[in-house]
Amino acid sequence: MRMVNLIAKKRDGQALTSDEIDWIVTEYAAGTIPDYQMSAWAMAVLLRGMDDRETTNLTLAMARSGTMLDLHDLAPLTVDKHSTGGVGDKTTLLLAPLVAASGLPVAKMSGRGLGFSGGTVDKLESIPGLRTALSGEAFRRQLHEVGLVVAAQSADLAPADKKLYALRDVTATVESIPLIASSVMSKKLAAGADCIVLDVKYGSGAFMHTLDDARRLARAMVAIGTLAGRQVTAVLSSMQQPLGYAIGNALEVREAIAALRGAGPSDLVELCLELGAQLVLMAGRAPDRSVARAMLQETLVSGAAWATFRQMVAAQGGDLDYVDQPELLPTAPVQLTLSAPRAGYVGAIAGIELGLAVNDLGGGRAHKDAQIDPAVGLLLQAKVGAQVAPGQPLLTIHASRVEDAERVAPRLLAAYTITDAPLSPPPLVEDIVQEAGSGPL
Repeated sequence: MRMVNLIAKKRDGQALTSDEIDWIVTEYAAGTIPDYQMSAWAMAVLLRGMDDRETTNLTLAMARSGTMLDLHDLAPLTVDKHSTGGVGDKTTLLLAPLVAASGLPVAKMSGRGLGFSGGTVDKLESIPGLRTALSGEAFRRQLHEVGLVVAAQSADLAPADKKLYALRDVTATVESIPLIASSVMSKKLAAGADCIVLDVKYGSGAFMHTLDDARRLARAMVAIGTLAGRQVTAVLSSMQQPLGYAIGNALEVREAIAALRGAGPSDLVELCLELGAQLVLMAGRAPDRSVARAMLQETLVSGAAWATFRQMVAAQGGDLDYVDQPELLPTAPVQLTLSAPRAGYVGAIAGIELGLAVNDLGGGRAHKDAQIDPAVGLLLQAKVGAQVAPGQPLLTIHASRVEDAERVAPRLLAAYTITDAPLSPPPLVEDIVQEAGSGPL
């Protein structure tokens, strides 16, 4: 086979065979196919799509490109969660301890920042000393001892996806539904979890801008998981404004810690309770949603979720002083507050502009090997529905230099829409998808 021929085949809208997809994944993982050819193929997929069979074949090929973990000797059942990404999305930092503290072992592989969306691994590495690069043996040991492990995708788990994931971030191919679905599910299948909840976001601060696109992605991923013999549920959640108030790695860790200690933003806590309830139900640990939510809420009230988070941080080498005193986490030296230009109500926030601004400040990556600044970001003071007066703070920019803050300030002000009439915040959860879809993606 020749890669140039397969690029042309997909460019012309033809479906690739299972053997052709296996060959692409195998050769790319081995380094035989260069990044520039894989980039061209990924762009062809974005423009031409893939059918259900192709997407499933791609997922399985990437999952089989490395070690497939089997965790059943450690626990009869393990659970996992994945978010398609959004601005201010720090749900794993709260959800994983909630669920683990309720008695369900959580085995999670997480990614780094992709596009304008921050990555869980980047957030966790804001805690000095914390290791996210764990071997398969260390991953298994921590799952057994703590019941919770959140690690970066290791080199021996879905290595083909790890390479393609980083490449998509810098080649404008992030938004492809087949590539997103196969990337997510290849990691989930390789990591060995039995029950998986997917947080599929839509809106201005998500990769899926419309509810219809989010639903298509959710059904594609549920279909892949079902065919692989896993229990999978997708929650369609709104990213029409940032989740919580903090955007940026260390800022989001602080907010998640506040939530674990009973003082977090209501939208973050509500979404985590809903996602966690779906895992509890799939695992058969509760008869209905209300009982499942009550179980999770109790782990917050009792402090069990907070204790589990601290155990995870300590097990992965993190300095607990920075967790117990989150004000010690990296802090940007420059803080510039932007104020409302007139009286009214916050009618909309263009989340993607906020995410891109954080990238510009150094909180994201312009290329796949770039280093990020964990201290920079944004802290919102007013969200959709809030009444504001002239000069009232909308948000605070956390930057490493004054000129950086001043450079992004105009786009951040433009991201806010102030209206004369009050508006209600958009619903947080739109739908629950438990059945697979069909058709081209």
